Amino acid sequence: CTMCLATYTSPLVSVFLLKYIKNFIRETWLKRYSSSPSEDMITLMWSFVVSIYSIGGLLGSLSAGYLSVRFGRKKAMLFANIPALLSATLMGLSRLCGSFEMIIAGRLFSGSFVTAGLALNIHLMYAGECAPRKLRGLIAITASTATAVGKFVGFALGLREVLGVDALWPVLMAVNALPALFQLLTLPFFPDSPRYLFIDKKDKEGCIKAVKQLWGDGDHMAEIDDMMAEQEAIRGEKAKTICDLFRDKSVRWQLITLFLLASCMQLIGVNVVRVLLFSPSSTSNISRSVKTINFCGNMKCELQKQPAKFLNFLFSPTFFSAGVLCPLPTEIFIQSYRPAAYVFNGATNWIQLFILGLLFPFIVEGLGSFSFIIFLTYCLSMAIFVFLVMPETKGKTMLQVMEEFNRLNYRGKKRQTALQQSNCSVMTVTRL
Repeated sequence: CTMCLATYTSPLVSVFLLKYIKNFIRETWLKRYSSSPSEDMITLMWSFVVSIYSIGGLLGSLSAGYLSVRFGRKKAMLFANIPALLSATLMGLSRLCGSFEMIIAGRLFSGSFVTAGLALNIHLMYAGECAPRKLRGLIAITASTATAVGKFVGFALGLREVLGVDALWPVLMAVNALPALFQLLTLPFFPDSPRYLFIDKKDKEGCIKAVKQLWGDGDHMAEIDDMMAEQEAIRGEKAKTICDLFRDKSVRWQLITLFLLASCMQLIGVNVVRVLLFSPSSTSNISRSVKTINFCGNMKCELQKQPAKFLNFLFSPTFFSAGVLCPLPTEIFIQSYRPAAYVFNGATNWIQLFILGLLFPFIVEGLGSFSFIIFLTYCLSMAIFVFLVMPETKGKTMLQVMEEFNRLNYRGKKRQTALQQSNCSVMTVTRL
């Protein structure tokens, strides 16, 4: 939760600082070059401040898979906090140093490369792997809920009555240092992911210790047997890459499902509404209302149920989308493919956000208010897809979900062979 709060507390408050940052760019340019910059130049610099977020988010998403495998989920999350604190320092001291370039660099690290791109993906992986089977969906929703809280806090701090004034905007830009510092101090007391320890590192004792620390004393052999079955099915294979994800037929329908449903994060129209509300001519009251509704909707969302997933794409994407989609890669991919799936998910999200932001103004010019029919059509089609094609994941082990998808990935004899191999792995571990 701390990481998600750090992700969205500072970057989104910059929409309140449009006037102040433009004035700062103008003053800094005048002091440096003894000439006033043109409005086009100021707009270009402001565009860099805003757009660097998406570029860094893409870069961070691409690095999440490697770092989570190389250093582990916990160490990778700890590493992400150090540049987050650096970025908060850059943005907080930008006015004192007279450098608007420091804001651009801070946005790259804090809002994008560090948190929204890198650490958010690793957080989802860590939370899903640390949760027991029955609570996997509930634990994963913390990312969606904390993201909404972070947005709400960012907008609340951006009010003129709080920090949204000319004298305090550097403090507002650096406020994400607080949750990042809190996590840097507290996360070392938490264990690494039990699944990562058992399957990737082959550290059974460390896994049992982590399970007891996270879940308390009790009989957790069913969950450990789950990990043993998944380890047996993987047969010592190393973590897969993005290329392996595209080439391997055994995860073909998982990849298709992830792409189609993850695309709803952008093609539901919520981010388009956000862009319209963030324009200088829009009122801040409406935008804050949207964030409040988003937070309340995530709190009410019941995860991992087929009706919830169906309603997600049929009725209200603002209420349901992020909460249901956050744990999806953890639910449908086994351990060896999970890091690559999160990389694919994050990269897809940022690329689609860039393309949508580029094309939507032209779509609005051509279709006007009817442009949202495009999003309505996609949501309806995804509701049908989820209802008819996607298997249920609630209360099932990773191998059981994999067997469900194998019915789609394979046909005829190949399908029977794959299913027999999966069943054989489960039976072998059960006998042991």
